Amino acid sequence: MATGDPAAEQYRPLFFDESDPANAADLARLRADPAVVFRDLRGLLHTEFGGLADRPTRVEPADCDRWVYYPWRGLVLGLPGPETMRTIRLDRNRNKITRGEQEILARQKIGIVGQSVGHSIAHVLVMEGTCCELRLADFDAVELSNLNRLPGSLFDIGLNKAVVAARRVAELDPYLPVQVFTGGIDSDNVDVFLDGLSLVVEECDSLDIKLVVREAARRHAIPVIMDTSDRGLLDVERFDLEPSRSPFHGLLGDTRAADLRGLSNRDKAPHVVRILDAAGFSVSMAASLVEVGETISSWPQLGGDVHLGAAIAAAAVRRIGVGGKLPSGRTRVDLESCLDAIVEPVPPGDAAWADDEPQSKQRSGVAAVLVAAQRAPSGGNAQPWTLRRTVDGVEIALAPQRSTAMDIGYRGSALAVGAALYNARVAAASAGLLGSSRLLTDGPVPLTAVLALGDGSDPALARDYPAILDRHTNRHFGTGAALDADVLAGIAGVAEAAGGSLRWAATRPAVTAAADLLGAADRCRYLTPRMHEEMFAELRGTGDDLRTGLDLRSMEFAPYEAATIDLVRRADVMARVRAFDGGAALGSYTRDRVLSSSAVVAVTCCMPAPDDRDELAGYARAGEVVQRVWIEAERYGLAVQPVSPVFLFARRPAELSTVSPEFADTLTSLQGRFLDLLEVPEHETMALVLRLSYAADATVRSRRLPVPDADTRG
Repeated sequence: MATGDPAAEQYRPLFFDESDPANAADLARLRADPAVVFRDLRGLLHTEFGGLADRPTRVEPADCDRWVYYPWRGLVLGLPGPETMRTIRLDRNRNKITRGEQEILARQKIGIVGQSVGHSIAHVLVMEGTCCELRLADFDAVELSNLNRLPGSLFDIGLNKAVVAARRVAELDPYLPVQVFTGGIDSDNVDVFLDGLSLVVEECDSLDIKLVVREAARRHAIPVIMDTSDRGLLDVERFDLEPSRSPFHGLLGDTRAADLRGLSNRDKAPHVVRILDAAGFSVSMAASLVEVGETISSWPQLGGDVHLGAAIAAAAVRRIGVGGKLPSGRTRVDLESCLDAIVEPVPPGDAAWADDEPQSKQRSGVAAVLVAAQRAPSGGNAQPWTLRRTVDGVEIALAPQRSTAMDIGYRGSALAVGAALYNARVAAASAGLLGSSRLLTDGPVPLTAVLALGDGSDPALARDYPAILDRHTNRHFGTGAALDADVLAGIAGVAEAAGGSLRWAATRPAVTAAADLLGAADRCRYLTPRMHEEMFAELRGTGDDLRTGLDLRSMEFAPYEAATIDLVRRADVMARVRAFDGGAALGSYTRDRVLSSSAVVAVTCCMPAPDDRDELAGYARAGEVVQRVWIEAERYGLAVQPVSPVFLFARRPAELSTVSPEFADTLTSLQGRFLDLLEVPEHETMALVLRLSYAADATVRSRRLPVPDADTRG
């Protein structure tokens, strides 16, 4: 059905540079032709480029713009240069294909033999930008009966199939080099066709040419992909990895291409069945094959199956291109089986939580002291201690097994032990049982706080007793209302009286800067695998033991945050975000809450040196300062939330390399900028960072593990 018209073979557009006199003359002649339409898209596309999020900084100069003439359409388009066009057109690939992967894929040269199924594959590959050159081969012309699956039109009837495919590619990406082999592939030109290719997709009907392509691909050590549209069969032969493997996985034995040449359909049938696996045919395909040559002209193919095959083949090309795992073999992507497996989605329903407020008896004496100690704050509500009643007092021992990566050198655990000791002393003072206390760093665990019980009291300590029982974390958004200077001064005075200091950011610009720094640190936490795992291991939902960790309800998630929690908790999702250096929104939970705060404060103390055996005792003493600052802030009606950046307990840069090797430099920079923002002197060390705000009451309070004869919650 060839037309014999040379114009029918045109498939490459012509490019014109207005600054070139010869090109300008050609454009003038085209403008004078009433049959040629000009359309300038440059302004529209440059505007679209300017609106891209996170667009590349490198931009082509305006002199890369071109006029592109499509002879078969009688149309001239004004277009930006190839780099700008590619950036705009592939922008929505991100981040299913990262920019780095896109650059790798754009170096592939791909050949496609057979342009019925191959046409769709070529188009999808170009849509996804997975090649820098295409070679298309087919000797046949488009017939009306092809248009049930070939994405052409009535205007393409009689044109060579490879030309039709190339035109469609050119109308999508005029800059992409395309070679067309309108005589198809045979043993004489197959090596020319394959020379320099990265991969070949074989979709022709001729058995002998199928084998010719594979034998040549083996010589050239390039992979072959074939999609057979019935039941989504994908066939992969990695001659690049296994140059001595037999074509068609050895299913044809010693058969050679010459043995298949000129066979009738009946004689080809045994070979087709061996190649395509008769047992795997769909019922309709198997029933149709016995009718070929009788009641139907050829084996049937559906447009939807062909387009599905293009998607499958494109996925295989991407995987091979980026070096992913794709061995030789075959698989099926069977839509009918998928539809047979359709099920009703399960609606989320209402979460069933355990009893909110288990009743606990009022405790007195030593039991009250233990209960108070257990209600101390700790990172992730880990309660990194063990409580023990001794003959003459109470012992609070640091529990290393409850530590996390962020708890560098057990400093955060020591802080919690110190807060627990303060609570115990307050309760003992209230009960008239107060004795001496000491911190031990030379026992079987890194730190042990010991409180001897006596008959003493301390009205100043006892005053804090109701406050330590009521103290809690409040993660609600704040109003952002400014703090009065006397409020900050009052809280700072408590810190100083306890032996520490308070440094703060309380102006709107300073709070905003703190929010940015703390949010950026949280991003590093999400993207560091161990810390990400530990972060989500802390969260407790319905059906979980709520006596440790963080009750999800206490996180005070906004609806948009709750909707994404199941996405960001996935390690594979974080790995993918890390791969394309994304995750700007990962710190938004912290950043948004800090932005709503009235102030961000750091409780600081003068600590022993990091290698001093008394360092953990220093952090324990800072735990008292933290606890007293916290309850004082609540006395002023403020909501308090600890904000623990990854760098909080790092005192040397090398420690951040241990916690997060990939982000150590980033975290070191963030730590320095945060300390500068809060004007923390070099001789002071941060013990904890708190955000202070005016906010609604907390929804729930995290529970505590039981102590002897008591259930606790706080």
